Amino acid sequence: MAARARLKRCEGSQLVAHRDLTDFFKPGPGATLRPPRLAATNIAYIITSLMDDPNTLATRLDLAMAVKNEGIWDWNLVTNETVFDDRYYTMVGYAPGEFPQDFVAWANHVHPDDLPHCDAAIQAYLSGKSERFDVEFRFQQKDGSWSWIQGRGKIVERDANGAPLRMIGTHTDITERKRAELSLRESERRFAQLIHNSFDTIVILDAEGIQRYVSASAERVHGYAPAELVDIPVIERMIHPEDQARVLAAFRNITVTGEESVQYRHRRKTGGWVHLEARGTNQLDNPDIRGVVVNVRDMTEHKRAEEEKEKLHAQLVQAQKMESVGRLAGGVAHDFNNMLGVILGHVELAMANVLPGDPLRTDLEEIQKAAERSAELTQQLLAFARKQTITPKLLDLNATIEGMLKLLGRLIGEDIQLLWLPGRDLWPVRLDPSQADQILANLCVNARDAIAGVGKITVETSTTTLDEAYCAQHAGFVPGDYVLLVVSDDGCGMDAETLSHLFEPFFTTKEVGEGTGLGLSSVYGAVKQNDGFICVDSEPGQGTTFRIHLPRDTAMAARATDERRPQSASHGSETILLVEDEPMILQLATKMLELLGYTVVAAQTPGEAILLAQEHPGGIDLLMTDVIMPEMNGGDLARNLLSIHPNLRRLFMSGYTANVIAHHGVLKEGVHFLEKPFSIKDLSEKVREALGNG
Repeated sequence: MAARARLKRCEGSQLVAHRDLTDFFKPGPGATLRPPRLAATNIAYIITSLMDDPNTLATRLDLAMAVKNEGIWDWNLVTNETVFDDRYYTMVGYAPGEFPQDFVAWANHVHPDDLPHCDAAIQAYLSGKSERFDVEFRFQQKDGSWSWIQGRGKIVERDANGAPLRMIGTHTDITERKRAELSLRESERRFAQLIHNSFDTIVILDAEGIQRYVSASAERVHGYAPAELVDIPVIERMIHPEDQARVLAAFRNITVTGEESVQYRHRRKTGGWVHLEARGTNQLDNPDIRGVVVNVRDMTEHKRAEEEKEKLHAQLVQAQKMESVGRLAGGVAHDFNNMLGVILGHVELAMANVLPGDPLRTDLEEIQKAAERSAELTQQLLAFARKQTITPKLLDLNATIEGMLKLLGRLIGEDIQLLWLPGRDLWPVRLDPSQADQILANLCVNARDAIAGVGKITVETSTTTLDEAYCAQHAGFVPGDYVLLVVSDDGCGMDAETLSHLFEPFFTTKEVGEGTGLGLSSVYGAVKQNDGFICVDSEPGQGTTFRIHLPRDTAMAARATDERRPQSASHGSETILLVEDEPMILQLATKMLELLGYTVVAAQTPGEAILLAQEHPGGIDLLMTDVIMPEMNGGDLARNLLSIHPNLRRLFMSGYTANVIAHHGVLKEGVHFLEKPFSIKDLSEKVREALGNG
């Protein structure tokens, strides 16, 4: 009754209260709702008059409102009059009473974008569709800036029909909170964008190793959508069986080390495997994460690049090895040829003095056959070392091969089908015809030996252009136009280990006595000597394919043919200056030349040869000299002697051609060359050729 009496004394005064105290301000039955007129700050006086301990309660209420940064409003729904307390005015930059006290003025200060939302919230609450009125909006301050406000309210009076008549509530400045939320959302948006654009996939695993989060980039890497990888045992289902133990060990270690990395293969949705590298950090104790955070990077291209690098390195090492073996083979062949020359020469001289029926002749013939066979082997070594003497000619490779088909058919036998597929409009190549024969015969014989029983060998030609991209992937290849010669078979094929030694001299997979291991070596050398390239594809049980690239010849010379014509041995009477640093060969060659009728001036060193040329009373018609000698080479010696005898003809001899008179075995224009070992007939022909053509 005392409280009711105090309310009577305040009748007609403006009343505004906090929403939690609205029951104190409900008018009694039959009371008239008056427009509020009392300043809102008088609420403390009203509360003081109602409570036994008014000072404490008023102070606490005022402090609580200040701490919460809240103002109070009272809205008369009948008249649209709205009363605000002093804190409300201060919060929006106005002096108390300066802001118009009506709903329309309030609505005019709400941000236009937020007004429909506020109106909808008010209507929903007043109509009973919403149990509470709670809305956030932007409100314009006096200086024109915008602050974020949270408005809450409650209906405190209804008419007899239950229609709302009056609402009171609070106005809270939430600008700082909104800024923080906006900053957080922006941060989250940026983070999400970074995750989305990252080439790495972000994964979070729980303590059991189950993926609980997978970023969207996973689908780009291996084709699986994130949803397909969450909450399943990924290690068992998606990781390559050979890598699972290593991945599990890394996951267990991360709880101890705090950070681990591991490489593994992950299944592609479309099949196959993608190489990944995962680097994880232990965040199991982080209450915001409670998991292992893993950055997963696609290493497939990196892995492919590493493999390609290793492949190119292996090709480089192989090329260097072949070059070293070639130098060794060339040196051995040179010295061996000298010895064979002595053997063959003396055998030939001895046979000239033995009657046909003499038993000694049979022994000499066997020695001769063995020496000639040895000479053939050294020629194959020289071919591998690119030291054999060649005379390249402009060839139509199709015509050359067609001329060999019958011979090739006899070489491979009747059980093997030889299929010839010539390319159209083939470009010309510059190649020694004997080398073309050598290459094709060796490849076909090698293919024949790889076929057990019935099979097929295919020889085909075509044109091709190698670009820089292709050559970058194939060590030693040079961009340009090439004629392609392909020889393939359906034989037993070769494994990787065999392929790595295929062109090495004396390497063979045949039984002892069935092959020398020099056939493919000579093919390799012949191709390289003509600036070509050779590559092999083979797998056990899948046959073998040799691809030979010979550079296109762009010279406009007419097609040439092999013009080698055999000549019979002939005698002469000219004077020959013979220079040879090997005494046995010097002695043998001297005897041969004298048998042919020539006058021989023999010298063992270039210095001795120059001295003899100066002192010789008559003229010297021909210089016959070894190429590689102490003091100076044969080319320098010839140039020195030309100052003494300007019309001197030259004939060079050697076990292999050096760059003194040739480039990679290709003789220089006008150079006469006698290859060791040689017979009396060979010697006679070359001497007459050099003397006759000068």
